[in-house]
Amino acid sequence: MLKKIRFGLAVVVGCLIAFYFLDFTGLTTGWPNLARIQFIPALLAGSAGVVIVLLLLTLLFGRVYCSVICPMGIFQDLAARMSKRVNRKKKYSFSPEKKILRYGFLGISVLAFFGGATVVLSLLEPYSAFGRMMVNVFRPSYMAMNNLLAWIFNSFGNYTFYHMDVYVLSGVALAVGLFTFAGIAFLACRFGRTWCNTVCPVGTVLGFFSRYALWKVRIDADACVGCGKCEHACKAGCIDSRVKMVDCSRCVDCFNCLSVCHKGAITYRLPRKKTDFCGAEATNSSRRQFMATVAALSLAVPQALAREKAVIKNNKSWERKHPLSPPGARSAEHLSDHCTACHLCVTKCPSHVLKPAFLEYGLGGMMQPKMDFEHGFCNFDCTVCGDVCPNGALLPLTKDEKHRLQVGRVVFVRENCIVNTDETSCGACSEHCPTQAVSMVPYKNGLTIPSVNPDICVGCGGCEYVCPVRPFRAIYIEGNPVHRQAKAFTEAEKKEVMLDDFGF
Repeated sequence: MLKKIRFGLAVVVGCLIAFYFLDFTGLTTGWPNLARIQFIPALLAGSAGVVIVLLLLTLLFGRVYCSVICPMGIFQDLAARMSKRVNRKKKYSFSPEKKILRYGFLGISVLAFFGGATVVLSLLEPYSAFGRMMVNVFRPSYMAMNNLLAWIFNSFGNYTFYHMDVYVLSGVALAVGLFTFAGIAFLACRFGRTWCNTVCPVGTVLGFFSRYALWKVRIDADACVGCGKCEHACKAGCIDSRVKMVDCSRCVDCFNCLSVCHKGAITYRLPRKKTDFCGAEATNSSRRQFMATVAALSLAVPQALAREKAVIKNNKSWERKHPLSPPGARSAEHLSDHCTACHLCVTKCPSHVLKPAFLEYGLGGMMQPKMDFEHGFCNFDCTVCGDVCPNGALLPLTKDEKHRLQVGRVVFVRENCIVNTDETSCGACSEHCPTQAVSMVPYKNGLTIPSVNPDICVGCGGCEYVCPVRPFRAIYIEGNPVHRQAKAFTEAEKKEVMLDDFGF
């Protein structure tokens, strides 16, 4: 019964989180709690209540988080289940805890957390790794299937489905997503929960607390006949049937062992006597080792990785000095300190403005979201990215706060403008500016040319998106390393600034 309950909850949670990342219609935008109950995002967001609840849950029931709440744990169970379908005779076996690797990866995560190298933490953090898989590997296929259905339904006059552009957000993010998917799927199919119990820092931390859980999987030595069925069914490789021992630090409460034991020798219950504990090693030694490892590594905190700078080219070519971090990021530094590149904001952005960065933020900010205006521009009233962010990397904004927030400043390159080069009328940039930071002023031969006021620009990118000039647009947005408040101008002040710019 416990296995069926656990399996049912895992299926529901896994499907909801997967659809949360895949959905491009905005249907799931109001489901932020699915992301905020994850351990590392809650830790980075400073959600002490969520972290405490997850730790208390582990102290009561063991690592149910890894089997029911963590999407990467659910993915591994799915991969292992499919492997079992292919090879029905597949059996797992007990493997000793790999302490050096386990605490080594935890130490790397601690250093990355305190040193600002969140790109390293994002590679090891399970929720973000799962998000990258969904957004960069599976979402394009999901959208392609939508387009196929749209073509079929539309041919019959039914417009329930509509066509969506399918494109790769980032080559690096796609490669990392594919490597993560292939690597973790292989480990799960071949060895079970190796990722959880050797690489994942969340698994190591919760494994430490699960040693002292009240409810545990326990073996009754008097009733056990040593058949080994529980060991062969254990995906975590934590049951040694020869010595009748369960390593509770690696047990993920999948309850497979309970379903195969026909003698009632293995149960999930409270302790009945002082010596009724699982694990052959002394817990005091494990406690000292865990605390010593974390303490030693915390003293070796490195400096944050240096940010690479871009150089603006002269003539008709240009390059941003600073990338545009999304609204609510406060600054590139704040984003780097909190973001684990789960790409939830990327997949939820209704305007498709956000995409994974490469080296724009420096090596430490690889795969974190940046604003890019190739496929759209930031809606003036949209606050979705801050609403869904589970890490506190993008803080929630009201519409009024968003209207006054300046993430970047407009730059006009007159040499590129078709009004100047081709003496033809345009004005698309001005029409798409919500703050009148771009306006049209008299030029010559009855034409008007853009005039910009960077102080009142909010950096939405509407002007850059619609500019027809390629490959270097005539107008673009330069990112603010630290977000500012856009200056509010009266109509008279706006007119005066525009006239001063042209010497009128």
